[in-house]
Formats: sequence, structure tokens, C-alpha cells
Amino acid sequence: MLIKRWFGSLVNRAVALVVGGIILSALLVTIAGFLLSRSELEQQARSQVETIAALVAAELDEKLSLRLNALNHVAQSLTMSVQALAYRAPILIRRQTALQHMFDAIYLIDANGEVLAESPESFQQTGLNVSGREYFRRVSSTLTPVISEPYISNYQDKPAVMVAAPVFDHRQRFIGVIGGAIQLDGDNFMEKFINLQIGRTGYLGVATRSGVTVAHGNGVVAMAPVRVANPVLQDAMEGFEGTLQTRNGEGEATIMSVQQMTQVPWFVAAVWPAREAYAPITRTVDTFIWILLAVILLIAPLALWRFRRLMAPLKALGDQIRERHLGMRSDPVDVSGGNEIRQVAEIFNTVMDEREEVLMSLAEREAFFRSLTQSAPIGIVQADVLGRIEFTNPAFETIIGRPSEELTQTYLSARVHEADRDVVIAGWKQAVSNQKVFRSRVRFETRVPGRVIWGDVMTAAIQTRDKALGTITVVRDISHELEVEEALRDEQQRAETILGVLQEGVLMADTEGVIRYANDAAFSFVGAESECLLRNFFQLVTIKDGDRELTRQEFLAGQDLDSLYVTLLNPAGETFDIDLTMLHIRRGHEDERLVFVLRDDRDRRREEERLSWEATHDSLTQLLNRRAFNAALVKCLGEAGRQEARSVLMLIDLDHFKPVNDEGGHLLGDDLLRRLADLFKESVRQSDTVARLGGDEFGIILPACGLPRAKALAEKIRSNVEALRIEHDGRLFGVTTCIGVTELTPDDSGPREAMARADEGCYIAKSRGRNAVVVVPSPPAG
Repeated sequence: MLIKRWFGSLVNRAVALVVGGIILSALLVTIAGFLLSRSELEQQARSQVETIAALVAAELDEKLSLRLNALNHVAQSLTMSVQALAYRAPILIRRQTALQHMFDAIYLIDANGEVLAESPESFQQTGLNVSGREYFRRVSSTLTPVISEPYISNYQDKPAVMVAAPVFDHRQRFIGVIGGAIQLDGDNFMEKFINLQIGRTGYLGVATRSGVTVAHGNGVVAMAPVRVANPVLQDAMEGFEGTLQTRNGEGEATIMSVQQMTQVPWFVAAVWPAREAYAPITRTVDTFIWILLAVILLIAPLALWRFRRLMAPLKALGDQIRERHLGMRSDPVDVSGGNEIRQVAEIFNTVMDEREEVLMSLAEREAFFRSLTQSAPIGIVQADVLGRIEFTNPAFETIIGRPSEELTQTYLSARVHEADRDVVIAGWKQAVSNQKVFRSRVRFETRVPGRVIWGDVMTAAIQTRDKALGTITVVRDISHELEVEEALRDEQQRAETILGVLQEGVLMADTEGVIRYANDAAFSFVGAESECLLRNFFQLVTIKDGDRELTRQEFLAGQDLDSLYVTLLNPAGETFDIDLTMLHIRRGHEDERLVFVLRDDRDRRREEERLSWEATHDSLTQLLNRRAFNAALVKCLGEAGRQEARSVLMLIDLDHFKPVNDEGGHLLGDDLLRRLADLFKESVRQSDTVARLGGDEFGIILPACGLPRAKALAEKIRSNVEALRIEHDGRLFGVTTCIGVTELTPDDSGPREAMARADEGCYIAKSRGRNAVVVVPSPPAG
């Protein structure tokens, strides 16, 4: 509370603003300087660590290269026989004074891996077999000098690295190995490098790419596994070389530089803790904070004194404004001081003058409002913030059935029906508090008991920027409209009931094809249930008129359709033959609709197909009848002039068919006719026409066959018929044929002329004793 009162003073706020500005400016300068200094210091630290790592790696490479070359030079000078090497080994080792200074121990080993001599001899390795050591296997297999991986030596189990070179005889045959051991924890050049420090706590480390520590300046023993949890060390083992910021095993931020060595698959890691590298920045920031505190303690009292002097005229201005507001002062306010304070006085004087003008304008507007609402056709009610009626127009009085005197200063909610009252009060409160319009349908009570008036109510708050003054409510009598809506709903329910029991599918879609209504029958056509509503009708089904698919655009642009026979394919793979009717509703308007009536036309089409088939086929033999045969003959005659080979007409008349019926029965005769029909169809081409013309007479049309082929076919048919026999009651029944054959020519006037020639051939065959084929030539052209 004390802090709130202190900040209530403009003077104190100004002082706080000045101090805050100083602190903020200093903070920004500090942060900017810190970031710039840190970036520069980080670059220097990274460069320093990287330089140390590179120097150490290069120096280690040079030291190892020197020892490898020296050892290889000595090995080349030891060229002798195997026997001489074994006999002179101790002497040869003692003579290698230079190698003894370079290595912690040197060994001469024969080709079998046995140590022949050593220096110093106190290590007592002579006679040991080292053929299993990695360095011996590499030298003996590659016959080149090598630097081994770190290993645990036989001398006191100390970690070491062996530099080895092969020894050859005069014929360049491998006879042994000379090796120099470097102890990783001994007093040698490795210790000097590892004991180097970066700053106070930085250190160096050397490790192999296989993950074994060679040396470490932070207390990690040699031969220990590398901490692979560090991603930089993981990358270094894969050949990475560079400088990155990472964290050590204790989670401390460090700068690490990795340099790969060239003589051996090792790498050098230089590590410097970040807190030590960036320590100069921390000291600078601490000094800057103390200086900032001293500046604030000096400036704050001076600013407080100065602002109190500047704000003194403002207090005098406040006293004059209070007197003017209470009516104790009629003259405009006038004070000395800065330009801003004088400007406030002028603005106050202007506001007071405008206030008086506004009050006069409000009085005029209120009078205009009251006169306007008197003639409004809808009810208008003005209420205060508590909901008490202050004004009603005649239309509202007519709706309620009470005069204005009874309504004024009563609660508007008291005129609302009890069932709607709580909801209406909550809505009016929300309209006032949230500055929103409340709209609802409300029942109002009237003088007549039990009779209510339905009103469409809209309430908005009357308010200034500071507070709400009340509400204005508009009421429209909708009792008659609701009665009409109820009647329309009843009619709609009856219509939906009727549509629901119809077998025809009724579906309504908008201009985009979205289904807005569908009855149960329509669902079955579409292949979906209620989920097809609000889905696109033309994406669900495919409607085809013959081979042409009908699109949404065609339905929209076309006229109404009545009984269009189409095929409908739904997503379930079902195909329906549909009698389609389509109507446009409110065509050209925004809410245009397409109404589709879908009638299942499959039964009618099947019946038409059956009647059509029966009209053109013989029911016994399933062949075409005489009418269809004549139609095919007329068509063939019309094409006769365009064919290269002539078409041929063949008439077949059965011999001795009546005895089969008389002696075997009509069932036997029918069976024989069916077999003959099958024989005729099997004998001709798919494109040929076979028909039963009546009784025991058949006809065949052979389009573009040519007379020679037709005659051969007729002989084949005659022979096959003669061979056909049916057994019945121990007897065999059969028939023969008389076949008349003639060509169809463009000069034929009609089917009767061609039939007459073929029929003449049948008569000639019968006159010759039956069972014969007779070709009747066509008349000469012209």
C-alpha cells in the first residue's frame, strides 16, 4: 500500500522513470558490451586452444617420426644371418646408445617372437615370447616399421607404446625385429607434453581413434577408455578435427580443440574451462555495476527536488478546477507554469464550454427521440440500468395491452412470462456488461389470463465511455408469424412422411451438387445411408445416357427432364436402370436447387427386352423367326453393291420330317428340330444369320461369303444332317435336307425375288430325289 501511495505522485513517478531509464540504458550498454567482449574473447580463447592443440600434435608427430626413423636406420644396419643375430644380440643392443636415450627400453627379437636381448637388462624381458603382441604381428606381416597401439607391457604391467622396425639378412629375408618402448607414465617426452597447462585449469589429452587414452593431463590414467558420451570425442574418433564448445564429465562448459596426428591414428585434445576463459568479462561487469549504483545515488535526489519545483503550478490548477466544478468559480481557470500546464488549463476551459453545449444538444435529441418513437410500428422501451421502465411508445403499449402510466417505473422483466424471465434477465445483464446486443424470442403476459404475446426482442445498452445509462429494447409482435411457421412445419412433416414411403428416390441438391435432402429410396440408389447428406451427388454416382456421361454443368444448364432413361452407377459398384426426372427450383437465384426423382426401371426394361426377343425369335429352337430373317435379308441386299464377295442366301427344307412326328411323337420332333438348330449354328460363322422360317423350313444368310464357299458349306450341312440320328423306343429317327442356294446381287428388287430363287433350288432338289444341294444362279445383270 505504501509503494502504491508513493507512485501515486507524478513527481515520484518522474524520478522513478529517470532512474529506470538510467538503469535500462546501463543494462543495455552492459549487455551489448558483454556480448561483444564475450564474442571477441571466445574467438581469442578458441584460437589459443586450437594453437596449443596443433603445436602439441605437431611436436608429438615430430618426436615419434624421429624415433621411428632412427629405429629403422638401426634396423637396416643390422643386416646379418640369423645365427649372427642370435649370437651378437646383447652386444648390438648395448651399442645403441642413441636409441637408449630416445626410448625407455629397447629390444632385439628374433623372427619367432623371442626376445634375444634388451636394454636395460633390469627389465628382465630376455627369453620372453612376444609373437602374440600386436606390434610384432604387424611388423612380421607388413615388413615395415610401425608404431603400436597402447598396450600393457610385461614389465610391472605398465602401459607403453612400441616403435618397431623389421631386421633382414643379406637376402632381404625377415630375421627379427628391433623395438623401442615408450612408457606412457614414464619420465619421457610424453610426460612433458601432458603436463602442459592451459591457463590455470586447462589440460591436454592424447587418445587413439579406437577409443584408448594414451595420456591425460587431468588425472585420467593411460589405457582408460575414452568418454564416448562427449559428442566431440566421438567425432574425433571418426577423424574430426576442429574447435567446439562442449561439456566435460562434470557438466562444466569447456572449449575443446581436436587435432589429428599424422604418424599414428591418434588425436590431441586441448581443453580449457569456459568460466576461466571468460573470467575478464565477469570482472568488468562487476566493476560497472558498482559505478552504476553510485550514479543512481547521486542523480535520484537531484531529480526529486527538480520535479517538485516543476509540478507546483499543477497543484494550483487542480484547486481552480475543483472550484469551477463546484460552481464556486465562474471565471476560466488560469495558472502560470510550463507550456504543458497552461495547455491543460486551456483544454479544461474548452471542455467546460463544450459540455454546456452538449447538455443542450442532448435535451434536443431526447425530445426528437420521443417524438419519433410515438409513430414507430414496433414496440420501443427505454429502461434504466436496473431494468425499470422510463419510456414506452404506443406500439409497445398496444402489444402489452397496458397504458404508459401503468408501465412507467415498473420492472420490464415483470411483463415477461415466468417461464422466460430468468433467461431474459441474464441476457439483459450480459448485454449491459459486455456491450453486446441481446436477441431472443420472448413471451409477454397480457391482461387476459392465460393469453401470451410472442415478441422478437432485441436489447442494446445505452452508455457513454465511462458507464452504462440504461437499455433500449425493441419488441416486434410475431405471434401470427409463429402460427404460420407451425402450419408450415406440419406441412413439411407430412411431405417428408409421404416422400419417405415412396418407392421412387427423391433427392435435392444445390448448384454445387451437395445433397441437401434425400429419402430412404434415394439412399439405396446412391449406395449410402444418412451419411450421404452434405456430400456431392455427382461425385458419389455416375449417370450415363447411353455411352455419354451426364455432368453437373449439363443438368444446371439444361431444361427440366421428364422420364429420361439413364444408367446410374453408385460407389458400391451397383448399376441401376433409372427413369430419371429432374426439376429446377428457383432457377437463377442464389438458393437454386435441383430435384431428382429416381425410378427403378429394370423390370420394365427386362420386360421390353423379353417381348422384343420373343418378337424376333422362334421359341422352340431359339433361332431368329421369319420377320427377323426378312429384316436381315433386306439389310444384306442393301449392302450387296459395296461388298467384294457376294452374299449368299440358303434355304433348307427337311425331308421325311412328318413320319418322325407321326411315329415318334411331337416331343421327339421338337427335340430333333432343336438339335438341327444347334447343328446349323455350329456350322456357320458368328456373323451369319440362321432362322427358322416355319415348320420344317430354315434359312441362312452368309454375308460376303462367295458362292463356292457357300456351296461347300451347304454340302457339309447336308452331310451332317444326314448323319444325325435320334434313338427312341429302340428305333433310329432322322431326316435329310433339300438345300437351295443363290447369290444376292444389287439387281435383286427385294427379298421376295432372292427367296424365290432359293426356294426354286429346294423344289429342284426334291424333284431329283431329295437329300441334295441345288445352286440357282442369279439372273444376268440388266
